[in-house]
Amino acid sequence: MEQKLLLSQLGTDTIQGLSSNPKYLLSKYFYDDEGSRIFQDIMNMPEYYLTDCEHEIFSSQKEEIKQAICRGNKLFNLVELGSGDGLKTKILLKYLVEKAINFQYNPIDISAKANHELVQSLKTELPALQVEAKTGDYFRKLKSLNGHAAIPKIILFLGSNIGNFSDEETTDFLSQLAVYSNTGDKVLIGFDLKKSPGIIMDAYNDPHGHTRRFNLNHLVRLNRELNADFDIKKFEQQTTYNPQTGEVKSFLISNTEQTVQLGALEKSFRFAKWEAIFMERSRKYDFQTIEKLALNHGFKVVQNFTDQRNYFVDSLWEKK
Repeated sequence: MEQKLLLSQLGTDTIQGLSSNPKYLLSKYFYDDEGSRIFQDIMNMPEYYLTDCEHEIFSSQKEEIKQAICRGNKLFNLVELGSGDGLKTKILLKYLVEKAINFQYNPIDISAKANHELVQSLKTELPALQVEAKTGDYFRKLKSLNGHAAIPKIILFLGSNIGNFSDEETTDFLSQLAVYSNTGDKVLIGFDLKKSPGIIMDAYNDPHGHTRRFNLNHLVRLNRELNADFDIKKFEQQTTYNPQTGEVKSFLISNTEQTVQLGALEKSFRFAKWEAIFMERSRKYDFQTIEKLALNHGFKVVQNFTDQRNYFVDSLWEKK
């Protein structure tokens, strides 16, 4: 039943994206099993600085983060949106447990499997940790936590996930975050910072070809799950960076005029030669923009935690 619903949503989103002008596909469908394996290859590249930067921040500044989020030993909920495997977060969790900080960890993820695996690993690695995972939509789960207004929340949204949002999606996300935060609640959000375009392009248009494989795997998934007939040799991957807007955008470009069939959906889509499919964005920020985003949504910036190279920041906000 769950698989049928997933296929139905994938089909609906694919039809909508390929029927649009310009065409697009949703980046959330990158992560099938093979896509996840390729992304691990991307994260292991020396050029892909993001994971190392945030790992450095949590490793070297965990005491400073603790001091910024804790109020004496008053109980609080540490809520993580899109917790995944919790790799970076475990650095902070271990430190807070060692310091006997009074808190409960609430990882929220759309994947029940990811939540189950995270909880099991935490039981082994940090048996003293109070943890209650929640599976489903971020804000529906935050709403349920908001009923306990006497218990302050520290909300984590790490890994520069916010950079994948459009302007409209960013506004919607931060507006909902404000609605489900009480005065005094804090959020720690990861932002990738603007830097040399060469460094950015090496990370997102890598010389190893992993980015190309990652994008093309989306078409392979559509072939498998929607009985499509994409010929991946007829598509080229292209990445662009605009230093004014800070946007990295990735595309798949049809190198010939062609028609692609989606057999399971009984649909076909024509591609003109050199027509592009928009695949994903990853925005880079400056501190002025981060400050503006906070203020526009009812927060104030309390403290910024950056890596030594100033490539990345985990920005701590407080709800006014």
